[in-house]
Amino acid sequence: MECVSGEIPAETVDKPTEVKEIKEDVKETSPENAKVETEKAGEEFAYLERNEFTSEIYKIEVKNLGYFGIGEFKKLLRITLKLDVTKIKSPTRKEFAFVCFRTQEDQQRALETLHGYKWKGKVLKAQAAKASADPLQKKRAAEDQESERKPKKQRTAVEATCPLSHIPYDQQLQQKSEEMSALLAKYTQELRRLNPRAKPHLDKFKFEGVLPSPTVNGYRNKNEFTVGKNAAGEVVVGFRLGCYADGSVEVAEVQDLPHLPEQAKWAARSFQELVRKSKFLPFNPDGNVGHFRQLMVRCSSATGELMLVPGIYSSNLSQEEQIELKQELKSFYEEVEEDAAYKCTSLYYQDVKHREAGQMINPVEHISGSTHITDTIQGLQFRISPLAFFQINTGGANVLYQKAIDLVAPTKDTTMLDICCGTGTITLAFAKHCKKVMGVEIVPDAIKDAEFNAQANDIKNCKFFTGNADDFIKSMVREALYEQEPGKPMDLIAVVDPPRAGLHHRSIAAIRSADAINRLVYVSCNPHSAKRNFIELARPESKQYKGEPFYPKSALAVDMFPHTTHTELVILFEREPKTKVAADDAGDEKTPPEEEAAESKSEATAEATSEENPASAT
Repeated sequence: MECVSGEIPAETVDKPTEVKEIKEDVKETSPENAKVETEKAGEEFAYLERNEFTSEIYKIEVKNLGYFGIGEFKKLLRITLKLDVTKIKSPTRKEFAFVCFRTQEDQQRALETLHGYKWKGKVLKAQAAKASADPLQKKRAAEDQESERKPKKQRTAVEATCPLSHIPYDQQLQQKSEEMSALLAKYTQELRRLNPRAKPHLDKFKFEGVLPSPTVNGYRNKNEFTVGKNAAGEVVVGFRLGCYADGSVEVAEVQDLPHLPEQAKWAARSFQELVRKSKFLPFNPDGNVGHFRQLMVRCSSATGELMLVPGIYSSNLSQEEQIELKQELKSFYEEVEEDAAYKCTSLYYQDVKHREAGQMINPVEHISGSTHITDTIQGLQFRISPLAFFQINTGGANVLYQKAIDLVAPTKDTTMLDICCGTGTITLAFAKHCKKVMGVEIVPDAIKDAEFNAQANDIKNCKFFTGNADDFIKSMVREALYEQEPGKPMDLIAVVDPPRAGLHHRSIAAIRSADAINRLVYVSCNPHSAKRNFIELARPESKQYKGEPFYPKSALAVDMFPHTTHTELVILFEREPKTKVAADDAGDEKTPPEEEAAESKSEATAEATSEENPASAT
């Protein structure tokens, strides 16, 4: 989970205050104390002096926006005004926004363009903004000011990552079922207000509860550990106990965590041993010093394979030192004793530092062993690359996919579209039940895995595309319509399993406008965030969301994350059949999805991630 610091608006210069008033309100400060306070204030902004890029240097504040949508503001900046924006930050009070840039020239051009610009009946005001204080140093400074502050009890690793582990598992399921019921009740209540036509559908809507995970302990097949120090100052490979913005950089060991498999615990221990012996240092976010930053571990319950991806902060390493460190990693894991409990079968090196403009992921380099690991879901074998998405709980995924298939009930006349398909697990699980399946995914390596997985499992009725989902949905629908036999009714379904934040509204709009899609299964690992998508699917037709609404029919949850507060929610949506389908939906001739997507591809909307510090893995 990630903590993001609040923004600090640009300060205005106050009018001078009479000396008499100052003497009354301010205690005397000795020269020594004044010096200490000045040094502490400097520490809060010391990150600006590092030889590293931060968008806080070139930041502006745009005022007098009134009420606005963040999407339309992005469109104004990036498309209409063609400003090279790095990041946009909008506080809860949507009267103003902060906009960050990569260079002083970009910042100056934005100031000249935006100040006095008329937008939505408002005349905008733009001014240079001060950088935000380092949240860790700010927190420490605030704590130091509390002269009688009591020591704060730090959470344990179990409390931070497995808060429900002290509760019997049947009670965990009951608690999650009640939480999902409450969330769905709020959703249906909101939908009743937004769309009166939904009422007869919502009256029949059913939630079937939370299904248990087949594996309760040791189920996580992927973990991202942080390298740091514990309360005693010892180097540890484990999980952060808090987040940077809350003033915490302490890391705790993971050996007592019930949701981790023994392979992952061994991986953390062995890497901890390597870091403690190495001349290279553990990374410290307080100053961005050191080298060993994190360790990603992927393991397979089906084959016993173990993939390790150390993340190295290389900004302060020469090329020769990077080569030396890679060789150290390679030698350490290739020379593991024969009687060791586990063995690394695939080793990568990941360069984890501040990303360049337009860079979406931190690159990985294969060092030794195999390039992939293999796992099994629904009787199918799946090849998994380091950065590809794969369900955290393999046994739970078997239950999840089968329930998704049961809910939507495909037939041999069904064509299925898998939006955000990852390595093709859902796509290929549906393949034997459908006439044809198609998947789209933005990560190229994941699509390579999906195509390999289809071939390895001898599945031929599938096709995969690389790119943004909203660029390909329309073209995949056209291909399905083109291949439909004349005289046969069209049965086109969609399955979406997006990241935690949910689908972009453009993808929802594309699904809504595709009249041929009559049923949709939405799989969400974060139902609270996905509620926005649920509303967008079912709200009345509008200029933004054309096409008949999708109404929720039934829902269930699968406990993919025992001992935590999270669960996976699956909702089946259906829409009323239209009496008349637009004739141009099918098109006169087939347009290859690759060409269609190239024509409709919109601007990339991924914002640069926060440079200063990584989120703690949980």
